Amino acid sequence: MKTDFDIVIAGGGLNGPALGLALADAGLSVAVVDGRPADARAGDAFDGRAYALALASQRLLAALGLWGALAADAQAIRKVQATQGQAGSGPGPFGLHFDGAEIEEGRLGYMLEDRFLYRALLAAMRGPVAHLSGITVDGQEADGTGIRVALSDGRNLRARLLIGADGRQSGVAARAGIRRTGHDYGQIALVAAVDHELPHEGTAYQYFMPTGPLAILPLPGNRSSIVWSETRANARAISELPDDEFLSVLRPRFGEAHGAISLAGPRFSYPLNLTLAERYVAPRIALIGDAAHGVHPIAGQGLNLGLRDVAALAEVIVAARRRGEDIGTDLVLARYQDWRRPDATALAFGMDGVNTLFSNANPVLRAARELGMGLVDAIPPLRRGFMRQAAGLSLAPMPRLLTGQRL
Repeated sequence: MKTDFDIVIAGGGLNGPALGLALADAGLSVAVVDGRPADARAGDAFDGRAYALALASQRLLAALGLWGALAADAQAIRKVQATQGQAGSGPGPFGLHFDGAEIEEGRLGYMLEDRFLYRALLAAMRGPVAHLSGITVDGQEADGTGIRVALSDGRNLRARLLIGADGRQSGVAARAGIRRTGHDYGQIALVAAVDHELPHEGTAYQYFMPTGPLAILPLPGNRSSIVWSETRANARAISELPDDEFLSVLRPRFGEAHGAISLAGPRFSYPLNLTLAERYVAPRIALIGDAAHGVHPIAGQGLNLGLRDVAALAEVIVAARRRGEDIGTDLVLARYQDWRRPDATALAFGMDGVNTLFSNANPVLRAARELGMGLVDAIPPLRRGFMRQAAGLSLAPMPRLLTGQRL
């Protein structure tokens, strides 16, 4: 097989393949090294993962030629309601009410399950991208002209640049000496799909509970995905309950807006933490997605942040190549870091602050939170500004892929 590439990407989740397709579309040779078997995540069953795609992220997928195959399985997010809540008491009297009809795009984003997005990426990579599945990157060694990438099967690849898209415990970052900062939230996210009696009408709900936020996110049909963050002790106890008892705990938090509810598939859980790479680049190396910034799932911005990285890094690399520059030099990679690190860090700490501010039952803070949300909700220009930010339309400068344009 071919062993010499312009780019080798370690990590075959979502960001890695998306970046590989963007670069291959611009004429670069790319290999994606994916530790899991190729079809492991492309099955027909719901596996607990669904994403709130910002409009900018949807436009990137359209620019990569993927959206036509995805649109039928996506659910438009037309409204968002964010309020404080307590189990059994329903939403608080004040909150944020975002309506996509207030912005010219008419919607705030889309919900899409992981299985559909990964399946589309997998199909699109066949041909333009060398997809090495069931293999990991176990070593790397940079020099003045490129980087040697050692694979778990004993082979070695050669590239101008190695991309770490290998998650929060990135081996690429660790081997490059890139340190991480962050902390554990003491929370676990409980994730499931729920069938409900009444239609959701494209509305996403975010309830800020004293022990952690609960997101109810619309999926196609009368079905929603829940991401329920609880204290570690509570979450472990709830996880051990049988399905009927799990639903009895969920119902007073879920509320009455959807009517009767039932589980639509298996339940999942994962611990929550904040982990930020102290830098996004090293000699012949760049990090994207969770390898650069693993954030709290509040507001569902994790994948969107990663796709912003994809768009910015692809644009930097392609522009440098067209100018005749060596795409793996420190000068080129610094442009990517300067573009992405301030935005991603600000959003990461912003979500961290919101979780800290809302995940408590302090009555003084509760009153202040309701006052703040009420003020934002009452000022239309401010409310629309928040909506455009959530939809990923306020990034400046905006990478071309996030506007729907190919490179």
